[in-house]
Amino acid sequence: MQPFSFATAAHLICEPGAVQRLVPLCQAWGARSVVLVTDAGVARQDFFEEVRSAFARSGVALHVFDGVVAQAPETVIDKAAQFAREVQGNLVIGFGGGSSLDVAKLVAQLAHPDCRQTLSDLYGVDKVAGQRLPLIQVPTTAGSGSEVTPIAVVTTRHATRVAVVSARLLPDLALLDAELTLQLPAPVTAACGMLAMGHAVEAYTGARRKNPLSDMLAREALSLLGANLDEAVHNGTNLEARQAMLLGACLAGQAYANAPLAAVHALAYPLGGHCQVPHGVSTAVLLPHVLGFNASVAAPLYEELAPLLLGERLRAGDATDHTEQFIIELADLSERSGLPARLRDVGVEQDLLPRLATDAMLHERLLVNNPRQMTQAHALAIYQVAY
Repeated sequence: MQPFSFATAAHLICEPGAVQRLVPLCQAWGARSVVLVTDAGVARQDFFEEVRSAFARSGVALHVFDGVVAQAPETVIDKAAQFAREVQGNLVIGFGGGSSLDVAKLVAQLAHPDCRQTLSDLYGVDKVAGQRLPLIQVPTTAGSGSEVTPIAVVTTRHATRVAVVSARLLPDLALLDAELTLQLPAPVTAACGMLAMGHAVEAYTGARRKNPLSDMLAREALSLLGANLDEAVHNGTNLEARQAMLLGACLAGQAYANAPLAAVHALAYPLGGHCQVPHGVSTAVLLPHVLGFNASVAAPLYEELAPLLLGERLRAGDATDHTEQFIIELADLSERSGLPARLRDVGVEQDLLPRLATDAMLHERLLVNNPRQMTQAHALAIYQVAY
């Protein structure tokens, strides 16, 4: 066994209705001024009004920043951090999808009274210094797993995607309440589910930092997600399926936080920066093609994962046969969920593909973890096949 380290959120609550415990949890931290980071869509939901009312009754001041947008632009993060400083927040809640959770991590760091760093100072691995404010993460989608990762992804002013990676960003508490996901439309449920499955697969097959704990989490995540995605998409009121999806996404997040992601995400990020393709959708489109590229090296690992999705439907064969069935099943699951299968279907222009391939190569921290070495020519070929 290779030496490894493993870190995750300090505390996890997985329970329908757990959001009702949010105020007492903040009070237990001694919070006087809570900054809640979310987007405008979440802020309009009925359950959010209940959260506001609970804080109003408690006497704990709640200050809502609802300006988060997809892909977490630098300008939004700077505004949110400034807002938190102005209201003298002493606890931060991320409440929403992956972008809201990522912004909350950075706000908790940048709004600490002793912070002397700017946002750009944080870019990269282990560049974060000093303390942060207490941080609670409440996901309202079952996809990013950001509620348990030490990573925040930012879209720069130049439409590139950069990451802040630091154990200091790991939240104090992740609260998984599937009642908050019941309002999600089927396309969003599908895209988030495929994103989480991509996380699990890449964590399990990475070339670096793969370890027994991340493997265990990735396998359980893939089992939960594969068994419940169809039901969550086509019968969104099924609370049990929704809770299973939320836990699956969280476990996948714990896995890839410790066994990093790879080429699927390196190729997906430029699609978000340049074409505003939702991250879950770009992952779903690219996943079968990148796995096909990796198969010559990673087939034994894909074979180990195949029974988790296919069960008794897995036909007899060798590692190559089982890998092919596994990749086809992932593509079929995406199609059954109603997601687009090609880049042209999500508005990507063909003449942009070379630029996407160039930008994908900037994500070296991801590409070094891919089981098969990938060049810019390989990336372009994958984009072309996926087009």
